[in-house]
Amino acid sequence: MHLFDQDISLTETAPDAFKIQISRNWSINGNPNGGYLMALMANAMLQRSHKKSMVISTATYLSKTLPGDADIFIENIGLSNHFDRWQARLVQGDKEKIRAIATFSDPPDDRTEKRYEKLPPDLAPKEDCFQIPPMGEYTVFDNMDVRLDPRCAGWFTGSLIDISEHRGWIRFQSDRPFDAPGILLAADAFPPPVFTSSGMTAWVPTIEFSVNIRNIPETRWLKCIFRTHFINNGILEEDGEIWDENGELVAVSRQIAQFRKKSIQHP
Repeated sequence: MHLFDQDISLTETAPDAFKIQISRNWSINGNPNGGYLMALMANAMLQRSHKKSMVISTATYLSKTLPGDADIFIENIGLSNHFDRWQARLVQGDKEKIRAIATFSDPPDDRTEKRYEKLPPDLAPKEDCFQIPPMGEYTVFDNMDVRLDPRCAGWFTGSLIDISEHRGWIRFQSDRPFDAPGILLAADAFPPPVFTSSGMTAWVPTIEFSVNIRNIPETRWLKCIFRTHFINNGILEEDGEIWDENGELVAVSRQIAQFRKKSIQHP
């Protein structure tokens, strides 16, 4: 079993309840990655959904979640001809930490209309990009191969640019194919785009995170672009696009996070 599949595995304790073990393998500075936590909750809802194609997953992060034991409780909140909707609660230490809602549908019909008014991001070749190295408690980079386009990788050495934008490549280090839970992880595996303009000096905890999955990719590598346009009142947004190497849109995402200037020690 792939490490990621092992780390999102569930033990059923009741018809709509699961015991989980939150792994340290997908952490950012020791904290479980938000996309990984969303994947755990999505996997629980997938076990019960009448429709097996995930369309949307949205999570609200209520308080800090730690590695270790936790429980997920799920509830069906609506079933129609086209969509099946579920709600999940992640509880740790008798306190609800995350609330998520997911929408599922039948597998997409290839005959449906397709219109793209944007192209995939323009990226440097993989071999010319900066591969984020293993960094101690940033264990997500031990298991995800994230390569930043040189145009937005300067912050790693203190060279900043005028826009908050990350673009680059991503895959599992073990070359695992991407499915819906894997896409949720990928959508949150890049560093915050604000690092390119402000440096690695910001505390950017997620408040709310939503991922709309359009296609399951056929390629192991994904092309990504994430942007932040507005920072005010201590809040920023991060808008993302994920594409495969065939030019198919895989997912779009929006993350709302706090923004505070805070010195972070580089591992």
